[in-house]
Amino acid sequence: MPAWVLLGTLALLAHAQQKAAQPSADAIYQRGMQALQRGDLQSARTAFEQAVKLAPNSPEAHNSLGWTLLSLGQIDDAAAQLRTALRLRPAFLLAHINLSNALLAKHDLDAAQTEAQEAIRLDPKSGEAHRTLGKVLNKRGDLNSAVAEMAQAVDLEPQRADLRDEYGSLLVQTSQTEKAREQFSEALRLSPRYAPAQFHLGILLWQRGELENARQLLASYAEASTDSSQAHYYLGRVLEDLGRREEAAREFTAVVRLKPDWAEAYTRLGLLQQRQGDVEAAIAALRRATELEPDDPDAHNNLGLALVQGGQAAKAVPEFETALRLRPDDPGYQTNLGTAYLQQADFESAIAHFEAALKRTPDDAILHYDLGLALKLKDQLPEALAEFRRAEEIDPSQPDVHYTLGVTLWQQGDFDASVKELRAAIAARADYAEAYYTLGTVLKQQGKLPDAAAALRQAIQLQPDFAGAHTTLASVLRALGDNEGAAAEARAGQEIGREKTGLQAAVLATNSGRRLLDAGDVDSAIAQFRSAIASSPNYAQAHFQLAIALRRKGEKEESTKEFRRATELNPQLVAPPS
Repeated sequence: MPAWVLLGTLALLAHAQQKAAQPSADAIYQRGMQALQRGDLQSARTAFEQAVKLAPNSPEAHNSLGWTLLSLGQIDDAAAQLRTALRLRPAFLLAHINLSNALLAKHDLDAAQTEAQEAIRLDPKSGEAHRTLGKVLNKRGDLNSAVAEMAQAVDLEPQRADLRDEYGSLLVQTSQTEKAREQFSEALRLSPRYAPAQFHLGILLWQRGELENARQLLASYAEASTDSSQAHYYLGRVLEDLGRREEAAREFTAVVRLKPDWAEAYTRLGLLQQRQGDVEAAIAALRRATELEPDDPDAHNNLGLALVQGGQAAKAVPEFETALRLRPDDPGYQTNLGTAYLQQADFESAIAHFEAALKRTPDDAILHYDLGLALKLKDQLPEALAEFRRAEEIDPSQPDVHYTLGVTLWQQGDFDASVKELRAAIAARADYAEAYYTLGTVLKQQGKLPDAAAALRQAIQLQPDFAGAHTTLASVLRALGDNEGAAAEARAGQEIGREKTGLQAAVLATNSGRRLLDAGDVDSAIAQFRSAIASSPNYAQAHFQLAIALRRKGEKEESTKEFRRATELNPQLVAPPS
C-alpha cells in the first residue's frame, strides 16, 4: 500500500482504538501499534495476531490485524478479520472503511461501495469515509461523483496533503488541470516534501510545457524515491524535452535497471542513443523493446531505422517487413523498407516499395524524392528528374529536394539550372554546408571564381572540418593568384583528411572488437580496440570497450586506467559495476 494510506489510516486508528479486555492483550496490542508507526508490518502482524488470540472479542484487535494484512497484500485474510470486527461492533467506522478498501482491492466494487456508504452514514463528517467512496466511484468510472466525494473529503479535512493530492489526481482525469494544479500546490505547501504531490505536479507541469519547474519537482521526487522506475522515467522525459540528452539517457538507463520489462523505457533510451550517435547501444536497446513487445509495429520500425543508420540494411529488412505485417497500410513502414533496399543497392526493390507507398500517399514530397533518388542511382535520370520536380512542386521548402535536383542537373551539364536549385536549397536551409560546397564547385566550373570562393568559404564557416571544401577552395585561390591562401587551405584539407581517415578506421576496428568480444574472443577483441586507439587516440568508445575487455581478462589495473581515460574523453561513459 502507498505510504499515504498508512499514515492517513494510522491517524484515524490512533483516535479510535480502545483498550483491549485484558492487560496483557493491551500491552501486546500497543506493541503492534508501535510497530506500525515504525513501518514494521511483519512485527505489527505478529503482535496483532497474539492480541486477537488473547482477546478474541476485541473489534479493535481484529480491525488492526485486518488493516495490517491488507497492507501486506493478504486481501482475503484481511477481509475476514475486518468482517469479524464488524460482527463484534457493527457501527465500527474504521472497520467499514478498511473493509471497503479490501473489497476494492478484490475488485468487488458493489460490496466496496456499500461499505463506504455505510461509513458515511455512520459519520457524514469523516473525510476518510468520503475519500474511500471517491476511490470506489473512480474505479467504477463515475469520475464526476468521485470528484464530488473527494471534494467533500478535502472540505472536511483541509490540512491533509494526501487528500489534496488525490483530489488533484481526479481533477486531472476530468481535464480540470488548473484546479488540479492548485490542489497539488496546496498539498506541497502543507507538506513541502510530500513525494506523491511532487510527482503529480511535476508531470502536470511537464504536460503544460513548464519544463524547468517540472524538472525541479521530478528531480526532488526521484532523489527521494531512488527505487521508483516511474520517477526516473518522467524525469528522463523532461530532460529529453529540455535537450539534456546525456542526463535523460542516464535516467532511462536507471529505469530499465529497475524495471527490465518496460518496453517504452528501452525505446526512449534507444532513440536517445541513436540521436547521440551510439548506434550499437541503440540497436541493443531497441531490439530489447521488440522482444518485450513483439506485436508492436513501431518497435520493429524503430529497430529497423537504427539498423539502417548502423549500415546493417539487410538486418533491417525483416524488421520493416514485420512492422508492415502488423500494420499493412502504413506508408511510412513501406517507405523505410524501400530505404533499406536502397542502402543495399537493390534499386528494383526500393523503387517497388516507394511506388507502393505513393499509391497510399500520392502527395508525399519526401516519397517522390526517395523514388527519384532510387531512379537516379539506377541511371534513369529523366524519370528521376520528374520525381524531383514533383517533390519540389508539392513542397518547395524541402532543402534536400533542391540540393539533389541541383546535383543531378550539374551532372547533366545544365550549370545555370543547377546553380538556381542549389541557391534554393540554401534559401530553404541557411546552414546547408554541402549545398554551399557544391555551389562553389559548380561556380568554379563556370569560371565564376570570386563567387565560387565566397560559397566555399561559407561552407567552411559552417563546417570547419569539411576537407573537400578546403581542397576545392585551394584550387580556386590558386587560380585567382592567391598562392599563400591556396597553400594554407591545401594543408588544412590534408590534415582534416588524415584525421577523418583515422577516426573512420577507429570506428570500424571498435565495432569489430565488440563483435569479437560478444563471441568470447577476448584477446582478438583487445587487439582490435588497441588498433582503434592507434588510429584515433581520442576516440572514447575504443578506450571504453578496451577497458571492458581488459576487465573480463582480469587485468584490473589497466582496465581502470582505460575506463578513466574514456570518461575524460566522454563524461557520459562511466565504468559499469564489476
